[in-house]
Amino acid sequence: MKFKISLTKWIFIGLFAGIAFGYFAPTEWSLALKPLGKLFIRLIKMIVAPLVFSSLVVGLAGAGKGQVGRLLIKSLIWFWLATSVALIIGLGAANIFKPGIGATQSKDLAYQVPAPEGHKTIIEQVVPESIFKALSENAILQMVFFAILFGLALASMGPKAKPVVDFFQAICDAMFKVTSYIMLFAPIGVGAAMASAVGHHGIGVLINLGKLVGSLYISLIVFVILLLIVVKLIMKINLRILFVELKDALVLAFSTTSSESALPLAMESMKKLGVPRSIVGFVIPAGYSFNLDGTTLYLSLASLFIAQASGIELSVSQQITMMLTLIVTSKGVAAVPRASLVVLAATCATYGLPVEWVATILGIDELMDMARTTVNVFGNCLASAVVAKWEKVLPEDAPLVTGILPEDAPLVTGILPEVQVEGD
Repeated sequence: MKFKISLTKWIFIGLFAGIAFGYFAPTEWSLALKPLGKLFIRLIKMIVAPLVFSSLVVGLAGAGKGQVGRLLIKSLIWFWLATSVALIIGLGAANIFKPGIGATQSKDLAYQVPAPEGHKTIIEQVVPESIFKALSENAILQMVFFAILFGLALASMGPKAKPVVDFFQAICDAMFKVTSYIMLFAPIGVGAAMASAVGHHGIGVLINLGKLVGSLYISLIVFVILLLIVVKLIMKINLRILFVELKDALVLAFSTTSSESALPLAMESMKKLGVPRSIVGFVIPAGYSFNLDGTTLYLSLASLFIAQASGIELSVSQQITMMLTLIVTSKGVAAVPRASLVVLAATCATYGLPVEWVATILGIDELMDMARTTVNVFGNCLASAVVAKWEKVLPEDAPLVTGILPEDAPLVTGILPEVQVEGD
């Protein structure tokens, strides 16, 4: 009997093999694998800029001037609503579970905290000094801004813009092809990253701040369930088929703790589910700056955890003010591991909370980053489906509506070697 091992299964094999190796092998052996995990992340980050920029330009140019304005407004409405709900749930969980009460810092978990950058105005965060600098730094928010202007310009040019649009379409297609090559390395990269993490922190790291981790996971589950109920009742989207098609991207996001690593797979999956290319190319990349739901929920929960652990009581009005601040400061957070800790450190400094506690959280941040990154990716994919349904451009025969996937396989599933198994 012959069968193919899908990308998901290969990643899980790498994931559990990495955990086992990190636990049983000597620490120095596990840490020696860290460069392989970093290599995989660098390979993914290498293609993010050309993929995001070309997808945005093609999507906006194909949508036309009239639709771009509607897409922007509807996307932002959904992003802000989802972000607000996430923050409220995070604050609620912190007040219900009180994970910081009685907490004590562990010297074993003390690490150097990334210093927050100087305050940047919204103009500095959004408008690039140079598009090439934005591309080189993977500054998604700045890329989105320039791509909107460039895409609108192409849309207004009519047929004369076709050669340019075709050029970016070819780049986009080539980047997805490159993605399929990089995904061959995914199981090794994921396994190496997990081995180094477990080897460095140990399996027992969860015990030190388990209450915080548990509170975060419960909060994220409540948030996702609430989001799914709203989408199911209002948008009539088939949720089963959504999870089936997104499983590879979500597992990759969970394993690597990087939203960027799952971006190519997520975009391809949503297009396969029937969401138009113009919607996918605009909403998902924009969501990587405006709609990191898991990260914003984590920021509100972690901020109150630090306040509780420090014996600082914040009034309801102070918590609301903090929530409003996080709604703004969480926008533009880089979709890469540990970037949210910089925002958390800045929030602590703003509200007089001891920044030293961020170092303690950093010790187990990878465990929490897995969950919040997965929710970030899922939230952005769901947002593209919602906007497509809202725009009434989701076809009636789309898998998200019918619940039936076409027989052709996803872009990168099944590209790994076949395994021969003897038996019935």
